[in-house]
Amino acid sequence: MAVKGTAASLHLGFDTSRTKVVLRAAEAFRAELVQLAARFRTGAQLGPLTVMVSIDDLLSSLNAVGSWSDPQGVEWAPELRHLVVSSVEDAETVRKQLEAPGAQEPRAASDVMGLLGGNWTAPLTEFQKRDIAKLLSLRHGANFSVPGAGKTRVGLAVYAAIKERSEVSRLMVVSPKSAYESWLYESGACFRNRPRPMLLESARDEWAELLIVNYERLDRSLPFLASWLQEAPSMIILDEAHRMKLGANGTYGAACMTLGPLGRRRLILTGTPAPNGAKDLENLLGFVWPGYGQRSVAQAVAGGDLAEASATLRPLFTRTTKRELQLPPLEPVLVPVPMTPLHEEIYQALVGDMSARAQSSADDFAALGKSALRLLMAATNPALLLEGSTRYEPVEYRLPPLEIPQGDSLYELLKDLPSYELSPKYTEAAKIVAANAEQGRKTLVWTTFVRSLTSLAKLLENFGVAVVHGGTPDRDEQLRRFREDPDCMVLVSNPATLGEGISLHQVCHDAVYVDRDFMAGRYLQSLDRIHRLGLAPDVETRVTVLAAEETIDEVVAVRLQQKLDFMARVLDDPSVQQLADLQEAPQLAGGLDTQDIRAMLRHIGKA
Repeated sequence: MAVKGTAASLHLGFDTSRTKVVLRAAEAFRAELVQLAARFRTGAQLGPLTVMVSIDDLLSSLNAVGSWSDPQGVEWAPELRHLVVSSVEDAETVRKQLEAPGAQEPRAASDVMGLLGGNWTAPLTEFQKRDIAKLLSLRHGANFSVPGAGKTRVGLAVYAAIKERSEVSRLMVVSPKSAYESWLYESGACFRNRPRPMLLESARDEWAELLIVNYERLDRSLPFLASWLQEAPSMIILDEAHRMKLGANGTYGAACMTLGPLGRRRLILTGTPAPNGAKDLENLLGFVWPGYGQRSVAQAVAGGDLAEASATLRPLFTRTTKRELQLPPLEPVLVPVPMTPLHEEIYQALVGDMSARAQSSADDFAALGKSALRLLMAATNPALLLEGSTRYEPVEYRLPPLEIPQGDSLYELLKDLPSYELSPKYTEAAKIVAANAEQGRKTLVWTTFVRSLTSLAKLLENFGVAVVHGGTPDRDEQLRRFREDPDCMVLVSNPATLGEGISLHQVCHDAVYVDRDFMAGRYLQSLDRIHRLGLAPDVETRVTVLAAEETIDEVVAVRLQQKLDFMARVLDDPSVQQLADLQEAPQLAGGLDTQDIRAMLRHIGKA
């Protein structure tokens, strides 16, 4: 620290956006500043005496600043000094937790209600109290409870307790847009006087206590968000935190890592923290414990021994399992659907073409990801392979269909396929919807592709269909109709749009998957729209998965089950065996990882 009255040889402070750190050196230390900049991953020379680095990079490499030849001349801006001191304290907390997990006596679950203050009014389950007690025993933490366990309420309770002891006075929630409804509802239901909310895309409200922002807006709103966090002591909650599991290598992750250190308290919520391996855990917990704390987490997952990583990191997170929710059982039923002769001929032609090219494109992950999506389309409805005039245009079916002409080429038949036959999967889905409607049961129909979604909606018009996809302008009205209108018996959506943050279990207990992709986390999230905490014990939840016989659908079914088993074992069973090859993989079209690619290539090779 620079001695009062002497010139600083190195000054560190925030830049004007308050999202990066600027290092300024005295002229005599110009050469040493260049050497220091090289020690930072994000070090950028702005001038001969000025360097800029990211906040998380500085916190991860504080020892580089510690090597400055004139340590007495190092001067920190007060706000940055507070952040650095907090990071060092956090690192010590992580070290103690990981080295002696039982040393710190956790708070008792029975004490939780008394810690929340007089403004808290909502009931809590025993496992929610247990999770809250553990999170309050930590400085920062993670809640990896399964989807549907009430993580939103747990997060708000942790905030209430920390606010009650005057450590924070405002809350920033980063979530998918689909989860806005849940945060707004729960914040009203949990508090006698609701924290004044503000959505980032709305007009600015200087009195807002609860700021909600989606991941897509983070990067372009960093200066405002950084200022908001620093104007008053704040807590940050990342909801569906797996969205930033790529860490500093992803757009969402980099933005989160920038904002994280600016919050006095950090909490992440996700029921699917490790769909691709231990590296996911490292990146998520790296947000919670930036800097030296992140280094400790990285050491815990080094080597790929997931059993050891899970057991080692357990002091840093809490988790409620599906079994603890004591929900009525749910066993998705896989229904094989035979293809029609023409459908099968088109699919086999497509597979054969890919098989011929597989060897040359085996290393081209992007191309293989697109090929997988085309196979998924072909297994569901080959007509989707041909582009419509818009991405939302439904496939127009002729009912009753025409006779298939003899002598036309297969491609000509494909171009007019809706005139000759209806997708067997669509036929099966419509039968299930009709049977459920006859019994007064509403049905949630899932399909991956938007044109498949709009095509199904057109076929199901007689059931008062509601439709939600990324381009739906009246999304809230569509959901309201499905929940409240007795004539609306079916909702058609895709997991990418509605897989997170929406609760439908009060009105719907039947779901049909017309198709699925390889994204295990998204599938797990979508299942829990109708199977979650609050479900009456006598309710029967029925989930049907349609799979075209001898197609990529069967490959997806096997890989999804393997991924779900893996996630459950890593988090719930410390004795899980080593799975060293399940590491972070690039997210490709359809959510493929390296093992998915191998499985797909085996399928093509057999066909």
